Amino acid sequence: MQRNDVVPAWAGALAGLVAGGVALGVAQLVAGVVGPATFPVVAVGDVVVDLTPPPVKDFAIETFGENDKTVLVGGVLVVLALVAAVIGLLARRRLAYGYAGLAAFGVVGVLAVLTRPGSRPLDVLPTVAGVLVGGWALAWLLRRATIQSGQAGSYDGGVSSGRGGSAKGGGSGGASPEGDVTSGRSGSSEGEVLGDSSPGERGGSPEGGGAERPTVMRAGAGLHAFDRRRLLTGAAGGVVVAGAAAVLGRELSGRRAVNTARTALTLPAPATPAKPLPAGVDFGINGLSPFVTKNRDFYRVDTALIVPQVDPATWKLRIHGMVDRPIELTYADLLKRPLTEADVTLACVSNEVGGPYVGNARWLGVRMADLLREAGIQSGADMLLSTSDDGFTCGTPVDVVTDGRDALFAIAMNGEVLPVDHGFPVRQVVPGLYGYVSATKWVVDVKVTRFDRDEAYWTPRGWSAQAPIKTESRIDLPRAGASLKPGRTTIAGVAWAQHTGIDAVEVRVDRGTWQQARLAQVPGPDTWRQWALDWDAPAGKHTIEVRATDAAGRTQTERQVPPAPDGATGWHTITVKVA
Repeated sequence: MQRNDVVPAWAGALAGLVAGGVALGVAQLVAGVVGPATFPVVAVGDVVVDLTPPPVKDFAIETFGENDKTVLVGGVLVVLALVAAVIGLLARRRLAYGYAGLAAFGVVGVLAVLTRPGSRPLDVLPTVAGVLVGGWALAWLLRRATIQSGQAGSYDGGVSSGRGGSAKGGGSGGASPEGDVTSGRSGSSEGEVLGDSSPGERGGSPEGGGAERPTVMRAGAGLHAFDRRRLLTGAAGGVVVAGAAAVLGRELSGRRAVNTARTALTLPAPATPAKPLPAGVDFGINGLSPFVTKNRDFYRVDTALIVPQVDPATWKLRIHGMVDRPIELTYADLLKRPLTEADVTLACVSNEVGGPYVGNARWLGVRMADLLREAGIQSGADMLLSTSDDGFTCGTPVDVVTDGRDALFAIAMNGEVLPVDHGFPVRQVVPGLYGYVSATKWVVDVKVTRFDRDEAYWTPRGWSAQAPIKTESRIDLPRAGASLKPGRTTIAGVAWAQHTGIDAVEVRVDRGTWQQARLAQVPGPDTWRQWALDWDAPAGKHTIEVRATDAAGRTQTERQVPPAPDGATGWHTITVKVA
C-alpha cells in the first residue's frame, strides 16, 4: 500500500476536501443528465427529511421558516466536508484507507438514491461517477504533494550531507538546483525530506573516513519529499473543476429550459372568470397583509430540497384507481379545457398561531370535480391520493373536492403562469383544507382510492389523514414587542375560515371587554378577511388578543395547541409598550 507519511495533516485534509468537492461537482454534472433528484446530496437530504421525527421538523420550520431546506442542505454539505477531510487524513497514511472511506460514502449515497420513489438503477450513476472521480482526484493530489527520487537533488528542494558543503563546492552531499546544502539537515522552502530507513542508522564507506551519511541519502529510490507548491496548484485546479462541473450540472438539470418554456406560455382566457374584487376588500393600511399576496411573497413549505423542473411538453396527469374510465392528460390537453378562476387562501398546517404560512391568491385552472366525473368515481371511493413529480403524496377527501367548491388543477397564480416554486406546470388548490392534504405541487398522478387502503406522506408520520382548516386570526399591526406613542393607533390583521367565511373579529386589550373590529369586504368564503380596530393607547405595557368567529357561528378557541396533528389553535396574543 502506498504511504504518504511526508504529507502534513493539513495537506491531507485539504486533499480530501478538494477531492470531495470534485466528487460532488462530477455527481452534480451527471445528475444534470440523469435527473436532479439523483444528486446524492439531494437524495441523502430527502432521506433525512423522511426520517426526521415530526417534532424536529416542526422546530426546523418554526426556527428557519422557508429557509429550512437551505439549512438542511448546508448541514449535509458541512458533514460531507468534515468526512472528506477525514478521508484525506486517512489517505495520507494509506491511500487504500481513503478509497475505503470514499466507497463507504458512495454506498450511503447509492442507498439514499435507490430508496427514493420511482428510482431506477441508472439513478446511481451520479454517485458512482462522483466516487470514482473523487478517488482519482485524491490519489492525484497526494502524488503531486509527494516527490520521489532515486538521488538527492532531483526534486525542487534542498538536501543536506552529513558534514555540510556549499552549493559551489564538492562536499559529500549534493545540492538541488534551487536549494542550499546545510550541515546535518536538508533544507527547502517547499518541504521536508525523509528517508525510509530508521532514524538511528548510519551510513559510510571504508574509504569514506568514517563520514556519516544521513538517512535520507541511503533511501535511494525510496526518497520522499513534500511539495507544498504542487499541492496548492493542484488543489486550485480541483476547485475550478468542481465549480465548473457543479454549475454546468445545474444548467443541465433543466432549470433554464423549464423557465424558458414557462415564460413562452400564453394563458387562455377563463371560461368562468372570477368576479371583480369588491370595493373595500383591502384597507390599504401600511404593514397590514394585502388582500392579494404577491407571488414572490407567497409562503413556500414543502419537502422538495431541489424544486422539481418539470417540462410542460412532457408533463402528464394520470387519473386512475377506483374509476370507470382512467384519464391521461397532457399540458396541452389541460389548457384546452374550460378554465375557472377563483380567489382562494391557502394555509400550511405547520403554521403556528399568528404565523406567516398563509397567503391569498387568484388561481386559474381546471375544476378537479369535472375531471373526476369524467373518469367516473366508483362507489366507496373516499380519497384522492395525489403524487408530485418528486414522489410526495397527499390524501384529499373526495367529498370535499366534489361538493361544489373551486377545487382546481391550477396552472396560473395572480394572472401569471404558475411559478416553478409553487408547482409549475400544475398544482392542486383545494379551499378549506390544509396544504398537506390538498395542495400537491408539480402534481402528475391522482389515484382514486380509500383512506383505509392507502396512506399519504404525512399520515404515517403522525399527522391527521383529513385536516380541515381551523378558524384563525392574526394581528399584523402593531408588531409584537413594538414601542408605540400614546394616542390613537390602529390594531389590524387578517382572519380566515376557508369555505365557511369570517363573520366577526373581536379584539381586547389587557383582558378587558371584547370589541368588534371592522371587517373589509370579501369576494366569497374561500379567502381571508382583513380587520381593523382603532385604539386610544395609554402609556404602559399592554397585551392585545384577537379572536374570530366564522359564518357558521364557531368562535376560535382560546386553548393553545401546537400544529401537530391537525393544525394549531389559540388566540394570537402580543404585547406592546406605549411611552
